[in-house]
Amino acid sequence: MAKSLNRVQLIGNLTRDPELRYTPNGTAVCSFGLATGRSWTTESGEKREETEFHRIVSWNKLAELCSQFLVKGRKVYVEGRLQTRNWTGQDGNQRTTTEIVINDMILLDSKRPSEEVFRGPAQSVPEAVPASQEQPAEQPEEENQKSQEEKEAASSDKKKTAKNSPKAQEEEPVSAEDIPF
Repeated sequence: MAKSLNRVQLIGNLTRDPELRYTPNGTAVCSFGLATGRSWTTESGEKREETEFHRIVSWNKLAELCSQFLVKGRKVYVEGRLQTRNWTGQDGNQRTTTEIVINDMILLDSKRPSEEVFRGPAQSVPEAVPASQEQPAEQPEEENQKSQEEKEAASSDKKKTAKNSPKAQEEEPVSAEDIPF
C-alpha cells in the first residue's frame, strides 16, 4: 500500500486574536485566522498580489500557548494537517469548512503582546511614606541613623534569602526568551 501525506506548513500574520474555548470534558481548543500572501509579475509587467485566509485550530497545551502569546498581526510559522468538517447550521443548512489543525507553532517576529502576558503573579507595591513619617521625632539623630542602617541590612538579608527560595523562583517574571518554542 502506498503511503499518504497530509501536511501543511504556513508562514503568515494573524488576522484576529485567538479564541480559547474548552470542550465539555475540559480539553482546550484555540482557533485563529492566518493570512498568507504571494506576489508575482504578469507577462505584461504588471505586479499582482493575492492573499489567502486560513482557519487554524490547535488543541490541548498548544491551544493554551497560542491563546497566551498570539495577538492579531503577529507573524508565525504553523505546521499541521488539513481537516474538513461538516455540520448543520442554525438555519438547517449543511455547512462545510476546511481548517488546519496544527501541532507546531513558532513565533517569527519580535513584537511582544501586552506586558501582562510576561508578568508573574501580582506583587504588592508598598505605598510611598511621606518624609515626615519616615522617622519618629522622639529619637535622637544618631539612633535614627543606626536604626535605619539596621533596617536596611535586615531588608538586604531578607531579599537575598527570598531570591533563593523556591517560591520566589516561581514568581519571577517570564520573558519571551524563556519560552521553549
